[in-house]
Amino acid sequence: MAVPTYDRFIEPVLRFLAAHPEGTRAREAHEAAADLLGLDDEDRSLTVPTGQPLYNNRAGWAHDRLKRAGLSASPKRGIWQITDEGRQFVAAHPGPWSAAKVQEIARGYLDVRLRQQDAAAPLDGEVAQLPTAELESPDDRLLTALTEIRASVNAELLELLARVTPKYFETVVLDVLHKLGYGTSRSDLQRVGGSGDAGIDGVISLDRLGLEKVYVQAKRWQGVVGRPDIQAFYGALAGQRANKGVFITTSSFTAQAIDFIRSVEGTRIVLVDGTMLASLMMDHEVGVTSQRVRVPKIDSDYFDE
Repeated sequence: MAVPTYDRFIEPVLRFLAAHPEGTRAREAHEAAADLLGLDDEDRSLTVPTGQPLYNNRAGWAHDRLKRAGLSASPKRGIWQITDEGRQFVAAHPGPWSAAKVQEIARGYLDVRLRQQDAAAPLDGEVAQLPTAELESPDDRLLTALTEIRASVNAELLELLARVTPKYFETVVLDVLHKLGYGTSRSDLQRVGGSGDAGIDGVISLDRLGLEKVYVQAKRWQGVVGRPDIQAFYGALAGQRANKGVFITTSSFTAQAIDFIRSVEGTRIVLVDGTMLASLMMDHEVGVTSQRVRVPKIDSDYFDE
């Protein structure tokens, strides 16, 4: 199953805190909420971009909303505890909470300062159904926005690559491979494509003496690359007495082409399709610039007296 949005963690977290009124460690609340929601090992292995387990992140945002509503508190670092208002709320709502009640806690107290619990209004009203997107945590919304931006830039890069000349595309490919760490300097990656290139568009010297080389073929194609094209590249490597090659295209590879690569012994050929190429260009800023966004996060160690 998919890890639920953070609002689904609100009730399990508060009920666990109600069962431990003396306070509990945050990680114990994380696990208890995950157990109550039926998350399996695969669900718990998912992470946010920072590496934090996804279910921990969403349980944390659920606790943030409970604190804003005055139902829980953090008396000290890493400890979660239900408040008197929280105990009264749980006693008044013994059964499963309605979706409207959960949404009220999730979205109704965003302007309430976490330390001013007495400023929270009583939880006795109902709210209209909110769109699922509004129940995503800020981290989830940030990740969704980043995914949308990357998908848009990926598509635009493929459109731009489709319009460059084959010669320039070969240069782009070598720039990407250099950014990936191939060659000690850019001069170690040479474009050799052109008439009579024998199926080789670029050569990478992995050492300064050129004793170990990787051969590159770059195809700015619209149609899929099939097994015959990969077999031809394999033959070109054999002609160079080489055992390492990279075949990069703006399109994709057929299943037969991929199966051929898996069946080859003694020679390693890596296939890079258009989507992966555009992703590598974004990750390593080849023809792409990245805007740095500073996301603040509390440094708990700083406040550990």
